[in-house]
Amino acid sequence: MAMKRKHRRLTLLLASLGALGIAAALVLNAFEDSLLYFKSPSQLAEDPIAPGKRFRLGGLVEETSVERQGANLLFRVTDNGSAQPVPVTYTGIVPDLFRPGQGVIAIGALDDRGTFQATEILAKHDETYMPKEVADALKASGEWKGGAPK
Repeated sequence: MAMKRKHRRLTLLLASLGALGIAAALVLNAFEDSLLYFKSPSQLAEDPIAPGKRFRLGGLVEETSVERQGANLLFRVTDNGSAQPVPVTYTGIVPDLFRPGQGVIAIGALDDRGTFQATEILAKHDETYMPKEVADALKASGEWKGGAPK
């Protein structure tokens, strides 16, 4: 009788641990799917992201690259490093402060041609703020000219 009770407890304990392990794996998998990694053009050149996988692309809007084609906005994001600027397309309303030479973060994914299809555009909101990720990427490329990012 004591063996049956111990066997039942052990079975219950193992089943509980298995269920807990499965629940943890599901939570971690869901969490990883919702993460949006940040990449600068140089980081993207070093460590490419597969087409269709969402991430945040950050850097500066290249000076002579902004053009409108109907409802579409086309521009290139650069970190002034050795990597080629990344072409970006976006359909929608851009922030008022979006302009060439300003810091920008675009959320979206690369297409098969290497063009970043943005679903959201974030621009810096005043004269002194630059997103920390953009400032860090510019510092790493040696192109940072501002003060410390807030």
